Amino acid sequence: MKKIINEPKDFVDEFVDGILLAHPALLKAIGQDRRVLVRADAPVSGKVGIVTGGGSGHLPLFKGYVGRGLCDGVAIGNVFSSPSSAQILEATKAVDGGAGVLYLYGNYGGDVFNFDLSIDMAELEGIRTRTVLGRDDVASQPKERAADRRGVAGIFFAYKAAGAAAERGDSLDEVAAIAEDIIEHTATMGVGLSPTILPTTGKPSFELADDEMEIGIGIHGEPGIHRGTLETADEIAEHLTERLVTDLGISAGDRVAVLVNGLGATPLEELYLLYRRTHQILEAKGIAIAKNYVGEYATSLEMAGASISILTLTDDRLALLDAPAESPFFREV
Repeated sequence: MKKIINEPKDFVDEFVDGILLAHPALLKAIGQDRRVLVRADAPVSGKVGIVTGGGSGHLPLFKGYVGRGLCDGVAIGNVFSSPSSAQILEATKAVDGGAGVLYLYGNYGGDVFNFDLSIDMAELEGIRTRTVLGRDDVASQPKERAADRRGVAGIFFAYKAAGAAAERGDSLDEVAAIAEDIIEHTATMGVGLSPTILPTTGKPSFELADDEMEIGIGIHGEPGIHRGTLETADEIAEHLTERLVTDLGISAGDRVAVLVNGLGATPLEELYLLYRRTHQILEAKGIAIAKNYVGEYATSLEMAGASISILTLTDDRLALLDAPAESPFFREV
């Protein structure tokens, strides 16, 4: 239950201040409440802007992917809470370079409601918008209801590809189409080992026995699809990877990108154990890993656990992943 915090009510504002103080050359705050961050050179004239947003508690997700070749701005909510429509509009205006703005964020009810409200307000400001929702969590809905799935760590691939497309000068419709294509070919599944503790309550978001794990858990502690005795790293990787392979329909000869993501309290060594077995499984199936990422890309405060994301690759998708990008939490040259 221990946390390194000051007053719980100040948690979000103070860590945002810390980010701004640490990275003044990359980010700037917009608005008096400092709940909107944009890349330091925003707006970029003639470039499609990309705005994301969501609740705090998931760093580097959302605010960590604002920068060159990624998103242009982010609207920041309280822990596990949506940003307001006014904050989203503020971000939209701050990144609009005259080519329109793509809204790219996770498929959660509060976020959808407030981003949709901001669309009408942006239209009154003369700003054209498009929306693409991250919806990669295969445990949250079956394949036939993929449009209703939650957005989790796999949205990183969409940030990377859409950001690269916007950076090279693609139109709003083209950038939105690329983001949608990436989302449609991405699947993620996670496992939880222990809960997160909300700063405002000091209480766990769910309960798991010391010897239990939960397959398919969401990044806010949403229930998964299986709760049982903790298994080995290899067994967990097999559960997750086999489900993703089936969901995506990939087979021998396909190429993929793999993301092994820590949920906040999982040692990097354990993430590499998961990657090791995932690599072995895919290699045995004749599926080539052309790109891999291992680390913390979408967390849930101090939740212990991990997720695995797979993106089916084409030459075009791989080129977008390979494009340069830089933010306080991600850099690729």
